[in-house]
Amino acid sequence: MKQEQTFWFVFYKDLVLLEQQADGYHIPCGQEPPVKVPVGSTIHYIGEMQGIPCKTYNLHTPISGEEAPERQMTGLRASYDFLPFDEYTMAGKAFEILNWDQNTRYCPSCGVPTYKISDIGKKCPQCRQEFYPHISPAIIVRITKGDSVLMVRAKNFRGTYYGLVAGFLEAGETLEECVHREVMEETGIRIKNLKYFGSQPWPYPSGVMIGFTAEYESGEIKLQEEELCAGAFFTKANLPEIPSKLSLARKLIDDWLENPE
Repeated sequence: MKQEQTFWFVFYKDLVLLEQQADGYHIPCGQEPPVKVPVGSTIHYIGEMQGIPCKTYNLHTPISGEEAPERQMTGLRASYDFLPFDEYTMAGKAFEILNWDQNTRYCPSCGVPTYKISDIGKKCPQCRQEFYPHISPAIIVRITKGDSVLMVRAKNFRGTYYGLVAGFLEAGETLEECVHREVMEETGIRIKNLKYFGSQPWPYPSGVMIGFTAEYESGEIKLQEEELCAGAFFTKANLPEIPSKLSLARKLIDDWLENPE
């Protein structure tokens, strides 16, 4: 029986396999996996893209350019600069599913191997618990004060760029409560006129960013030294280096630059 065309999202750790074509790099598409599926690796169906099924699996060793010059493996974040946006987005979903699969091989209560009950579900045969991908919500907020915007630099940032206040949702919080808490904890200021901006999957490894805008209300900036190493209000004239375009932080900043309040 003839196999249907399939997009194959092939990973080794956080490296994804790309294929060079006439118009640039793409996710490999064909009837068969582009690389032999290793023993012990599971093929997961993750949905459709462009009306074509998408599947993903892990490799035990990376693919080198010498094996197939037209193919290369690159980091998932870096693939944003090479892939069409829909392919990058689906690659993120594939990575999240593989990460979930790796972390749910055994029941955390019984230690018994789990088994699949759906594309995104597993079950323990002993205690009957079911396991689904866990998504970690985090907020990010753009705070303006007149013609300036608050930008901070976290200690774990790579490079020299600044970003926006962000943090993970805690148990029992609303998203709005989380924004106010994170802003107070990280900067010591109070905000007002909080508004929802948008959201973005953040598969590093399994998050979703929820973006807000707000205005400065009161207080002096006092940085949380455990988290931040710098922070201040910046005007367009003295804006520091900003995040790359793949992030929701950049979308929030670009929106401010293009549509001054």
